Amino acid sequence: MDKATAAAVEPDDFVIPDPIPESRKRLGRMVFAAGTLMLVAIALMRALQELGIVDLGFATWRPVLYAYIFWGVMLGWSQVLRRGEDGKRALFVLPAALFVVAMVVFPLLFALYVSFTDWNLSSLDGPEFNGLDNLRRMADDPFYWNAMLNMVWYTLAIVAEYAIAFGLALVLHSQIRARKFFRVVFLLPLMLSPVALSWMVGKSMMENRFGPLANFARWLGWENPAFFADPWLARLSIMVMDAWTFIPLMMIILLAGLQSLPREVMEAARVDGATPWQTFWKITFPLMLPVSITAVIIRVIFKLKLADIIINVTSGGPGGATDSVTSFIFREYRDRSNVGYGTLLAVVYLVIIVAFLVTLLNLLGRWMRGYDQEVN
Repeated sequence: MDKATAAAVEPDDFVIPDPIPESRKRLGRMVFAAGTLMLVAIALMRALQELGIVDLGFATWRPVLYAYIFWGVMLGWSQVLRRGEDGKRALFVLPAALFVVAMVVFPLLFALYVSFTDWNLSSLDGPEFNGLDNLRRMADDPFYWNAMLNMVWYTLAIVAEYAIAFGLALVLHSQIRARKFFRVVFLLPLMLSPVALSWMVGKSMMENRFGPLANFARWLGWENPAFFADPWLARLSIMVMDAWTFIPLMMIILLAGLQSLPREVMEAARVDGATPWQTFWKITFPLMLPVSITAVIIRVIFKLKLADIIINVTSGGPGGATDSVTSFIFREYRDRSNVGYGTLLAVVYLVIIVAFLVTLLNLLGRWMRGYDQEVN
């Protein structure tokens, strides 16, 4: 081996890891199996007592928590026994993974259990298993499906929000005076809490007797400017308030994308005599597609959680015209104290959201690949 080759080879390349004895791997599997069996047994006994089948004296779910912590310790020990140094490195990630499971998976499992119970907080009986009764009630609940339809309209409004945000981003990206000042001004709505916005705009400025917007509408000739009396007008008012809050978020994402575009391409288009519209449609917009998709997906996620403005301004009225699914579930908890039925609605909505986002991402991915092949 010459000197150049010897210098290029790392010292670790000559280190051969020590083989882990089979007996040690077997012990690691036994340790993991023992911890898992204990966790499953304690959780099963606690569940049987919750259902009233047996009475083992478990007053709370605390023994399951202790068993889960013990299982985490056994899992870490088994990783070290079975994988050696790799297992020791895995110990740095294991606490975070166990915390995520405890904060996400366990609450979801508990929510599934509560979804099939009749649990009203105003009753002293506690949760009682009722099978598929909550699902049947959901299928026959017109207010829930009306809230679902409202979410379709709220989500479709993102198209207009995206167009406005893109236009503002293009303006703030151009060489205008006081560009930094306007960037800060347009970001101010994003700094406001939706609750503060709902009281400042929905409850104050749009108040039909003394609100400034109502007085301005009355000056224009509208005799009774009630923004939240007509169903479609109330729904549109909620869309406008929500858009005013979150358009700056899309704008700042798109502005960051515009600032990262290569200037050489734009300058070449100008040299070739392309008009501003041709430059935008043929160069800027295609290059901004990945950033645009990211901004739209983030906005869709926020839109599907729309609730606080509706709860504070209209409480879903008039007649459920402005209800979102989240605000309807909130009122099911707060006004009717119906934990079982409300949790079922939340679980079903979560499944719908996941399916919708996965489908949307797949469709956008296919469209992007087809668009790239067409362009290239």
